[in-house]
Amino acid sequence: MSHPQDGPALAELEDMARRAGAVLRERYGLRHTITHKGSVDLVTEADRRSEELILGAIRERYPSHSILSEERGDLPGEGDGCWFVDPLDGTLNYAHALPFFAVSIAYASGSRVRLGVIYDPLRDECFAAERGRGAWLNGQPIHVSAVSELRESLLVTGFPNEPSEIVAQNLRYYERFQRQTQGVRRLGSAALDLAYVACGRLDGFWEIRLNAWDVAAGGLLVEEAGGRATRLSGEPDYLRPPCSILAAGPALHAVMLSILREE
Repeated sequence: MSHPQDGPALAELEDMARRAGAVLRERYGLRHTITHKGSVDLVTEADRRSEELILGAIRERYPSHSILSEERGDLPGEGDGCWFVDPLDGTLNYAHALPFFAVSIAYASGSRVRLGVIYDPLRDECFAAERGRGAWLNGQPIHVSAVSELRESLLVTGFPNEPSEIVAQNLRYYERFQRQTQGVRRLGSAALDLAYVACGRLDGFWEIRLNAWDVAAGGLLVEEAGGRATRLSGEPDYLRPPCSILAAGPALHAVMLSILREE
């Protein structure tokens, strides 16, 4: 076990994610207490219970670290360590008992994400990455797909919950890719979208407007699985708000970037 003054080990993030995932699994399919952050932006009691568990573990072990969490927002700290926590990515799916959601936890220091874990509690799939060491699914190494041409690819994207000009912009991108690929999916969890790109189930992912907690762990997963993760502009800092991300294997990333840059 790490001491509070040290950074965490990857196993600690995995343990937090699995315990939080157990909370989600226990309440999956039940009637939920739902509140609204927007017209269709939901929060369930399971989000809050999962978040309380994760934040409690971080605060107990690393009280000086800062935390950026979806429901609690920015919790400043005094040390270098920073956590990105999404206690339930895919809340709308979860509220409808649609089995595609996950817990996402990332740890950063020195302005770089060092560790990332995404846990799917229904499939008991734990995706994990450590900078410079690789990416794994339940302990087995994973890699992005070798697909380099759009016509051989299956892509995934996401749209914001609230109506905005971003929806119209992304529909234009969606149309471009739909015409040139085997298909484009919209699955409802950016964290799992990125995890699936990292393990080669999907070939590429893009989304325009997200938050850092949505993509911190998943971006590291893609990078450590041999892929590229950037902003839609191609700039490297995809965590800088407002966040956008383009993630794929290196060759397909370049092709997707050229399509996104078309006027």
